[in-house]
Amino acid sequence: MRRRWPRLAAAVVAAFLLTPAAAILCLRWVDPPVTAFMLRVHWQSDASGPSVRYLWRDLDRIAPSLALAAVAAEDQTFPDHHGFVWSAIGDALEENARGGRVRGASSITQQVAKNLFLWPGKSYLRKGIEAYLTVWLELLWPKRRILEVYLNIAQFDDRVFGAEAAARHHFGVTADRLTPARAAALAAVLPAPTRYSPAPADAYVRQQRDWILEQMARLGRGHLEGIVHVAK
Repeated sequence: MRRRWPRLAAAVVAAFLLTPAAAILCLRWVDPPVTAFMLRVHWQSDASGPSVRYLWRDLDRIAPSLALAAVAAEDQTFPDHHGFVWSAIGDALEENARGGRVRGASSITQQVAKNLFLWPGKSYLRKGIEAYLTVWLELLWPKRRILEVYLNIAQFDDRVFGAEAAARHHFGVTADRLTPARAAALAAVLPAPTRYSPAPADAYVRQQRDWILEQMARLGRGHLEGIVHVAK
Protein backbone atom coordinates (compact mmCIF):
# COMPACT_ATOMS: atom_id res chain seq x y z
CA MET A 1 0.00 0.00 0.00
CA ARG A 2 2.82 2.41 0.86
CA ARG A 3 4.36 1.84 -2.57
CA ARG A 4 1.14 2.94 -4.25
CA TRP A 5 1.04 6.36 -2.61
CA PRO A 6 3.98 7.87 -4.52
CA ARG A 7 2.54 6.63 -7.81
CA LEU A 8 -0.92 7.89 -6.91
CA ALA A 9 0.47 11.27 -5.90
CA ALA A 10 2.48 11.47 -9.11
CA ALA A 11 -0.63 10.66 -11.13
CA VAL A 12 -2.64 13.37 -9.36
CA VAL A 13 0.09 15.94 -9.93
CA ALA A 14 0.43 14.94 -13.58
CA ALA A 15 -3.32 15.21 -14.10
CA PHE A 16 -3.36 18.63 -12.41
CA LEU A 17 -0.53 19.89 -14.61
CA LEU A 18 -1.74 18.40 -17.89
CA THR A 19 -5.44 19.26 -17.65
CA PRO A 20 -4.84 22.88 -18.70
CA ALA A 21 -2.81 21.63 -21.66
CA ALA A 22 -5.73 19.48 -22.80
CA ALA A 23 -8.09 22.47 -22.60
CA ILE A 24 -5.63 24.67 -24.48
CA LEU A 25 -5.18 22.04 -27.18
CA CYS A 26 -8.96 21.81 -27.63
CA LEU A 27 -9.21 25.60 -27.97
CA ARG A 28 -6.74 25.53 -30.82
CA TRP A 29 -9.71 24.56 -33.00
CA VAL A 30 -12.77 25.37 -30.86
CA ASP A 31 -13.58 29.06 -30.50
CA PRO A 32 -14.03 29.90 -26.80
CA PRO A 33 -17.70 30.58 -26.02
CA VAL A 34 -16.77 32.53 -22.88
CA THR A 35 -13.72 33.55 -20.86
CA ALA A 36 -12.91 33.99 -17.20
CA PHE A 37 -12.96 37.76 -17.60
CA MET A 38 -16.39 37.67 -19.28
CA LEU A 39 -17.78 35.54 -16.47
CA ARG A 40 -16.41 37.99 -13.93
CA VAL A 41 -18.15 40.89 -15.67
CA HIS A 42 -21.37 38.89 -15.93
CA TRP A 43 -21.39 38.03 -12.22
CA GLN A 44 -20.69 41.62 -11.22
CA SER A 45 -23.18 43.19 -13.60
CA ASP A 46 -26.58 44.48 -12.57
CA ALA A 47 -27.46 45.67 -16.08
CA SER A 48 -30.96 45.05 -17.36
CA GLY A 49 -29.68 44.23 -20.85
CA PRO A 50 -26.97 41.77 -21.95
CA SER A 51 -24.23 41.70 -19.33
CA VAL A 52 -21.54 40.95 -21.95
CA ARG A 53 -21.27 41.84 -25.63
CA TYR A 54 -19.18 39.28 -27.50
CA LEU A 55 -19.27 38.18 -31.13
CA TRP A 56 -16.60 35.85 -32.47
CA ARG A 57 -15.02 36.68 -35.84
CA ASP A 58 -12.32 34.68 -37.59
CA LEU A 59 -9.09 36.58 -38.16
CA ASP A 60 -9.78 36.93 -41.89
CA ARG A 61 -12.94 38.89 -41.00
CA ILE A 62 -11.08 41.39 -38.81
CA ALA A 63 -9.33 44.36 -40.39
CA PRO A 64 -5.58 43.66 -40.60
CA SER A 65 -5.04 47.19 -39.30
CA LEU A 66 -6.47 46.16 -35.92
CA ALA A 67 -4.09 43.22 -35.65
CA LEU A 68 -1.16 45.51 -36.43
CA ALA A 69 -2.45 48.20 -34.05
CA ALA A 70 -2.75 45.72 -31.18
CA VAL A 71 0.75 44.39 -31.77
CA ALA A 72 2.16 47.91 -32.13
CA ALA A 73 0.52 48.97 -28.88
CA GLU A 74 0.95 45.88 -26.72
CA ASP A 75 3.71 43.59 -27.96
CA GLN A 76 5.84 44.63 -30.93
CA THR A 77 8.04 41.52 -30.74
CA PHE A 78 5.03 39.19 -30.83
CA PRO A 79 5.96 37.48 -34.15
CA ASP A 80 9.40 36.51 -32.84
CA HIS A 81 9.23 35.72 -29.13
CA HIS A 82 8.19 32.46 -27.46
CA GLY A 83 5.64 33.88 -25.05
CA PHE A 84 7.71 36.26 -22.93
CA VAL A 85 9.33 39.63 -23.59
CA TRP A 86 12.30 39.22 -21.28
CA SER A 87 13.64 42.74 -21.77
CA ALA A 88 10.28 44.23 -20.76
CA ILE A 89 10.06 41.89 -17.76
CA GLY A 90 13.53 43.00 -16.64
CA ASP A 91 12.65 46.68 -17.00
CA ALA A 92 9.42 46.18 -15.04
CA LEU A 93 11.21 44.36 -12.22
CA GLU A 94 13.79 47.13 -11.95
CA GLU A 95 11.12 49.83 -11.89
CA ASN A 96 9.07 47.99 -9.28
CA ALA A 97 12.17 47.36 -7.14
CA ARG A 98 12.91 51.10 -7.14
CA GLY A 99 9.45 51.70 -5.76
CA GLY A 100 8.16 53.22 -8.95
CA ARG A 101 4.78 52.70 -10.53
CA VAL A 102 3.95 49.01 -10.70
CA ARG A 103 4.35 48.03 -14.32
CA GLY A 104 3.20 45.03 -16.24
CA ALA A 105 5.27 43.33 -18.92
CA SER A 106 2.78 40.92 -20.38
CA SER A 107 3.08 39.69 -23.94
CA ILE A 108 0.00 39.12 -26.06
CA THR A 109 0.29 35.39 -25.31
CA GLN A 110 0.33 36.08 -21.57
CA GLN A 111 -2.73 38.30 -21.93
CA VAL A 112 -4.56 35.50 -23.74
CA ALA A 113 -3.73 33.11 -20.88
CA LYS A 114 -4.94 35.63 -18.29
CA ASN A 115 -8.13 36.64 -20.09
CA LEU A 116 -9.14 33.08 -20.93
CA PHE A 117 -8.51 31.36 -17.63
CA LEU A 118 -7.53 33.72 -14.80
CA TRP A 119 -8.43 36.89 -12.94
CA PRO A 120 -7.08 40.47 -12.83
CA GLY A 121 -4.43 41.42 -10.33
CA LYS A 122 -0.68 41.33 -9.91
CA SER A 123 -0.13 38.56 -7.37
CA TYR A 124 2.83 36.24 -7.80
CA LEU A 125 0.46 33.26 -7.71
CA ARG A 126 -1.54 34.53 -10.67
CA LYS A 127 1.59 35.47 -12.60
CA GLY A 128 3.05 32.02 -11.98
CA ILE A 129 -0.06 30.26 -13.29
CA GLU A 130 -0.16 32.70 -16.19
CA ALA A 131 3.44 31.85 -17.10
CA TYR A 132 2.68 28.12 -17.02
CA LEU A 133 -0.33 28.56 -19.30
CA THR A 134 1.69 30.81 -21.61
CA VAL A 135 4.23 28.07 -22.20
CA TRP A 136 1.47 25.67 -23.26
CA LEU A 137 -0.16 28.27 -25.51
CA GLU A 138 3.10 28.86 -27.35
CA LEU A 139 3.74 25.12 -27.65
CA LEU A 140 0.26 24.14 -28.83
CA TRP A 141 -1.01 27.11 -30.83
CA PRO A 142 0.45 28.84 -33.89
CA LYS A 143 0.97 32.58 -33.64
CA ARG A 144 -2.01 33.17 -35.91
CA ARG A 145 -4.35 31.40 -33.47
CA ILE A 146 -2.94 33.30 -30.49
CA LEU A 147 -3.54 36.62 -32.21
CA GLU A 148 -6.98 35.58 -33.43
CA VAL A 149 -8.11 34.61 -29.94
CA TYR A 150 -6.57 37.74 -28.45
CA LEU A 151 -8.46 40.07 -30.79
CA ASN A 152 -11.68 38.22 -30.04
CA ILE A 153 -11.48 38.14 -26.24
CA ALA A 154 -9.69 41.41 -25.44
CA GLN A 155 -11.85 43.82 -23.43
CA PHE A 156 -12.60 47.14 -25.17
CA ASP A 157 -15.18 48.62 -22.80
CA ASP A 158 -16.91 47.84 -19.52
CA ARG A 159 -18.97 44.99 -21.03
CA VAL A 160 -17.60 44.80 -24.58
CA PHE A 161 -15.25 42.00 -25.60
CA GLY A 162 -13.65 41.29 -28.94
CA ALA A 163 -13.06 43.19 -32.16
CA GLU A 164 -16.51 42.69 -33.68
CA ALA A 165 -18.51 43.82 -30.66
CA ALA A 166 -16.11 46.74 -30.13
CA ALA A 167 -16.30 47.92 -33.75
CA ARG A 168 -20.10 47.83 -33.66
CA HIS A 169 -20.41 49.41 -30.23
CA HIS A 170 -17.96 52.27 -30.70
CA PHE A 171 -18.08 52.99 -34.44
CA GLY A 172 -21.19 51.32 -35.86
CA VAL A 173 -19.23 49.19 -38.33
CA THR A 174 -18.16 45.56 -38.55
CA ALA A 175 -14.63 44.58 -37.57
CA ASP A 176 -13.51 44.14 -41.17
CA ARG A 177 -14.40 47.77 -41.94
CA LEU A 178 -12.23 49.39 -39.30
CA THR A 179 -9.90 52.09 -40.61
CA PRO A 180 -6.32 52.30 -39.32
CA ALA A 181 -7.23 55.34 -37.20
CA ARG A 182 -10.18 53.58 -35.60
CA ALA A 183 -8.12 50.43 -35.09
CA ALA A 184 -5.43 52.48 -33.36
CA ALA A 185 -8.06 54.14 -31.16
CA LEU A 186 -9.34 50.73 -30.07
CA ALA A 187 -5.81 49.55 -29.33
CA ALA A 188 -5.20 52.71 -27.31
CA VAL A 189 -7.75 51.69 -24.66
CA LEU A 190 -6.53 48.10 -24.22
CA PRO A 191 -4.53 48.79 -21.04
CA ALA A 192 -7.59 50.29 -19.30
CA PRO A 193 -10.78 49.59 -21.28
CA THR A 194 -13.12 50.50 -18.43
CA ARG A 195 -11.44 53.86 -17.93
CA TYR A 196 -10.97 55.12 -21.48
CA SER A 197 -13.15 55.13 -24.59
CA PRO A 198 -12.05 55.22 -28.25
CA ALA A 199 -15.15 57.18 -29.25
CA PRO A 200 -15.43 59.90 -28.26
CA ALA A 201 -11.71 59.92 -27.54
CA ASP A 202 -10.29 62.20 -24.90
CA ALA A 203 -6.88 63.88 -25.16
CA TYR A 204 -5.04 60.88 -23.70
CA VAL A 205 -6.62 58.39 -26.12
CA ARG A 206 -5.98 60.70 -29.09
CA GLN A 207 -2.33 60.99 -28.08
CA GLN A 208 -2.02 57.21 -27.72
CA ARG A 209 -3.85 56.66 -31.02
CA ASP A 210 -1.42 58.92 -32.85
CA TRP A 211 1.57 57.18 -31.26
CA ILE A 212 0.18 53.77 -32.26
CA LEU A 213 -0.33 54.96 -35.83
CA GLU A 214 3.31 56.04 -35.90
CA GLN A 215 4.38 52.63 -34.61
CA MET A 216 2.21 50.88 -37.19
CA ALA A 217 3.87 52.88 -39.97
CA ARG A 218 7.31 52.09 -38.55
CA LEU A 219 6.63 48.37 -38.26
CA GLY A 220 5.08 48.22 -41.72
CA ARG A 221 2.52 45.95 -43.35
CA GLY A 222 4.99 43.07 -43.47
CA HIS A 223 5.50 42.92 -39.70
CA LEU A 224 2.78 40.28 -39.33
CA GLU A 225 3.59 38.49 -42.60
CA GLY A 226 2.69 34.84 -42.30
CA ILE A 227 0.30 35.55 -39.42
CA VAL A 228 -2.23 37.96 -40.93
CA HIS A 229 -3.09 38.04 -44.61
CA VAL A 230 -2.93 41.58 -45.97
CA ALA A 231 -4.35 42.10 -49.43
CA LYS A 232 -1.89 43.72 -51.80
